[in-house]
Amino acid sequence: MAGACAVTAAVVLLPLAHGAPGTGAPPARQSARVPVVSPALPGSDTCRDPEASLRPNGLDGAAIQRIKSAGKLVAGVDQNSFRWGYRDPATGQLTGFDIDLVRAIAQDILGNPDAVIYRAIPTSQRIPALKEGRVDVVVRTMTINCKRLEEVAFSTAYFEAGQQVLAPRKSGITGYDTTLKGRRICTAAGSTGEAALKKESYGSVPVLVPNQLDCLVRLQLGQVDGIVTDNALAAGQAAQDPSVELVGTPFTKEFYGVAMNKDATDLVRRVNKVLENYRAGGGNSPWMTSYERHLKDDLRGIGAPPAPKYRD
Repeated sequence: MAGACAVTAAVVLLPLAHGAPGTGAPPARQSARVPVVSPALPGSDTCRDPEASLRPNGLDGAAIQRIKSAGKLVAGVDQNSFRWGYRDPATGQLTGFDIDLVRAIAQDILGNPDAVIYRAIPTSQRIPALKEGRVDVVVRTMTINCKRLEEVAFSTAYFEAGQQVLAPRKSGITGYDTTLKGRRICTAAGSTGEAALKKESYGSVPVLVPNQLDCLVRLQLGQVDGIVTDNALAAGQAAQDPSVELVGTPFTKEFYGVAMNKDATDLVRRVNKVLENYRAGGGNSPWMTSYERHLKDDLRGIGAPPAPKYRD
């Protein structure tokens, strides 16, 4: 508990401009999955396959030229999610699985993985930050879905997760079910967890917070009884506090993508090109190296990234 609170106290939501250290994990042995080609999607109102994104290329368009002219990639990230995007207490630098991907994008576009301005943004501000031009990309455990595709564009999927319940050990909560009745259940505003609770709360009392890690602190203080969030994030929270555990099974299947402005099609294609290279190499791929370094201890058994899906 002290560790988790210490991480929370060490961060503030301010514009950031710090690089993250390079990766150095041992290679794994599995191979990336092969791409899947989906038919063209006629529009968001008939969204059938939200993970299908634009085909990759390395051509420069208006968005890429603007980033190159600025000399920096402005990335919206989290600095509160252990393993994904957080400040390492030992170095004071941002690190995590999402941060490694941001650095790979900056390397491809600007030739320098440190040419990044990091902006820590709450969950509820991810889409506004893109639409208002405050950031070029959001790499913040953001689930691709049809509703969000009405407002922003996404890359191909770079991680598969699912909503699950995190609760204190011996709490009596057994999963996303009737054992939530009368319980105060925390989730981040603007998250897919909030959408799930709005659809079916099982008699619980939803409690909304700006950032997902705020839920863990509230749970530790006895202000809430459980958390609904992505199991990928929850595994990191459980690693910070052994008094809590994931219960039940994931009740959704979700895919994280890099979010961008809807008009920045050249940037979407470029990020998809980066992801093609990031997945390449099987067990020696940058994706597997980052997984081994940041996630393997808490999310075991993942052999490869999700297969990319493309549309015309």
